[in-house]
Amino acid sequence: MLNRIKQLFFPKDTSNHILINAYCTVADVPKPGFPHVLNARRGLSDPELPPHLNGFMNHLAQAGQGQMTQVRYHVIRHLQRVQQHVSLSIEPGAMDSFAAWAEAANAVVFMEDGSVRDPQGRILLPAAGDNGDPKAVVPYPPQAWRRKARSDELLAAYKIMVPATLPPLVSEPELRLRAPEDVLRRMLALFVVAIRAESLAGGRPIAVDDLQERFPPAFAGLTDVERAYLAQEEPSEQETAQFLWRYEAILVLQWVLGLQDALPFADAICDVAAISRTVIERGTDGLRKQLAMRPAGELLDALDLHYRLHWATRQAILKKTPAPAGLNDGVLQERHLALNWLVRFEDRDWDDVDTPT
Repeated sequence: MLNRIKQLFFPKDTSNHILINAYCTVADVPKPGFPHVLNARRGLSDPELPPHLNGFMNHLAQAGQGQMTQVRYHVIRHLQRVQQHVSLSIEPGAMDSFAAWAEAANAVVFMEDGSVRDPQGRILLPAAGDNGDPKAVVPYPPQAWRRKARSDELLAAYKIMVPATLPPLVSEPELRLRAPEDVLRRMLALFVVAIRAESLAGGRPIAVDDLQERFPPAFAGLTDVERAYLAQEEPSEQETAQFLWRYEAILVLQWVLGLQDALPFADAICDVAAISRTVIERGTDGLRKQLAMRPAGELLDALDLHYRLHWATRQAILKKTPAPAGLNDGVLQERHLALNWLVRFEDRDWDDVDTPT
């Protein structure tokens, strides 16, 4: 009992310990199994975590004389996926055990000397300059590496060449999927906007009031940009074309909900009639009756593959060469957008979802 009282009133001396800040992307961080002092721990529910991460990312972006190297870029991408920030003081002899914990937590580590390190302690970004350890690797869970390897094999079979340096993406231990009801609401909102765009493009406009009467739940899920489009009597041709492409995103969300059997290879536009029948024949109530989503692994497989396919078409556009395997960049843009929204990429709402490659 006396020892417990001493610990309360005389905290452990950590002057000889190593102060470590671990930035973990997994949802469930394992309990440290080594001697340590926990200084602080913040998760996504802590309102102080997002501004802290933003400040850290800005610091890293401005370091190194403002040059955005590949390693710096992927460290910043890692920080965008962080779900737990853990500050620990560790005895020097426990560093090997800490490395195993950091690997399981999928953490990059910020040290007192200002360096950012991988779980094994190798320097990714030194405090000054850009020359870290060439063996240092931004961590990803094992599932992510295996998924990348499968995608690379499939791309090779289609003779689609992408760099081996394209990283893995979010994987199962890090995943925070949208809820099925949110996916359905988003799909219906996209549907009414796409119908309006299709009717305008065809010269036979369907009144917005008629759409709202027919699909009232869809209007509850509209974004600001979508509402602004529907409010226009004569939107620009460019805006209408943009919303016509949304059928490709609708296909993805219907596939996610099990309403479409497959996502065809992205070399042709989708079957708009089949997409429309799925909504019209089942109705909103029918769609809600058996609301469920495909297994997470299937969704992540689709994201990883489409990310790499999208890189290939964007490179073809930049080089002014034909897209490999007949890929359609417009199709891939919409699919990539829908999948990034699904996995909460950068925690952005639909209107602001990015599709970097």
